[in-house]
Amino acid sequence: MPRDMTTEIGDEALLVLYANGDRDAARALTLRLLPRVLGYAARLLADRTEAEDVAQEAMIRLWRIAPDWRQGEAKVTSWLYRVVTNLCTDRLRSRRRRATDALDAVAEPADGAPGAVAGLIEADRMAALQAALASLPERQRQAVVLRHIEGLTNPEIAEIMEIGVEAVESLTARGKRALAAALSGQRDALGYEESA
Repeated sequence: MPRDMTTEIGDEALLVLYANGDRDAARALTLRLLPRVLGYAARLLADRTEAEDVAQEAMIRLWRIAPDWRQGEAKVTSWLYRVVTNLCTDRLRSRRRRATDALDAVAEPADGAPGAVAGLIEADRMAALQAALASLPERQRQAVVLRHIEGLTNPEIAEIMEIGVEAVESLTARGKRALAAALSGQRDALGYEESA
């Protein structure tokens, strides 16, 4: 299949094409989905290296189930986010069992930052957001990241987290309140001006 045509084809169709031996379909689906699941995993784990491992494992699982994919039962993205959520949950539980509290607090450097000061401010903001996200209970963090960072709808999140839409709304609302509380008082330190 020509590469320029793959942008017009849906995720499920690309997965079926891959299952039938189309390597271009796999490439297109990887380019489309890997950045999203990597970002999601990085936000849940607060560790880019672990997130890369999780994203890679999730994509491998997607390729393994491709021949058995039952069309129309679930969206590919919903299935993939659920796998990433489960893998991240397993890793977070493993961290707790090992009782290691050492987390890398260093933010990723901003790509293409306009200047050093702007880059430092953005890094501080991202570090504050990541620390606030890390302070949330696991399910609240998942719901907030999926809704407000990944931009998924509540029904999609409900499917991924295997809970009801009302539970998603509750988790998201409580998570947003907890984030606001965790970040309150940091506006000046993070370079935000109070509005008059």
